[in-house]
Amino acid sequence: MNKFITFFVAAILSTYSIAQDPILGDPSEPVPTIVTGVVDGKPPSDAIILFDGNNMDSWEHVRTGEPSKWHIDNGILTVANGTGTLVSKQSFSDIQMHIEWRPSAEIVGAGQSRGNSGIFMQSLFEIQMLDSWDNPTYVNGQAGSVYHQYPPLVNASNPPGEWQNYDLVFKAPVYNREGQLEAPAYITLFHNGVLVLNHVEVLGSTFPRVPEYRAVCEPYEIGEIMDCTGKLPLLLQDHGQVMSFRNIWLREL
Repeated sequence: MNKFITFFVAAILSTYSIAQDPILGDPSEPVPTIVTGVVDGKPPSDAIILFDGNNMDSWEHVRTGEPSKWHIDNGILTVANGTGTLVSKQSFSDIQMHIEWRPSAEIVGAGQSRGNSGIFMQSLFEIQMLDSWDNPTYVNGQAGSVYHQYPPLVNASNPPGEWQNYDLVFKAPVYNREGQLEAPAYITLFHNGVLVLNHVEVLGSTFPRVPEYRAVCEPYEIGEIMDCTGKLPLLLQDHGQVMSFRNIWLREL
């Protein structure tokens, strides 16, 4: 009985002590910035608009720097096949991004030759876009994959000709002053509102046969050696198939 009483009193004292000591505290600063969220499809108030249906002022040809030759019709941007991949004029590190895309309603080709495009984070890490509705291919090459690295958790694709959307969070790789990798890139992706990549660790650039991280590298199609330890532009791929886009925006994190 005495042992029980001793245990009971100790438990009460322990609980009292915990209740008196704040675990996290109640800070009043820093006060979060006020941001208007997505309302009726309109981007957040702090978003950087990369395509709003009016012009392609935020993009240029990946090699020549010339203006985009892709078509804009009724607020929709469509790849002009063979005119080349586009690169963003701005460079970015960590971002939240939204992009809406639509493969052609006409089914032409199969596998990787059917409604193929991609958005490249920092011109190095491709998130695949593909008409993956009833279209078998290698699993880490279908829509929602980190190309050649991670397949999506599920196939959330809509039928050909229907709009699809990606909402993603990209954490850029971190290098030290000596150019050594300290932390790899990470990607979280929602495809049509469904989580398909859950904070996956990117193994390196997605276009070489072997993924790699290099402090000095040659990004996809850019054709020049660059410092790859800081901010880099996005790429929007011309893969030779019909793909349309709208409502492209991002937030720097």
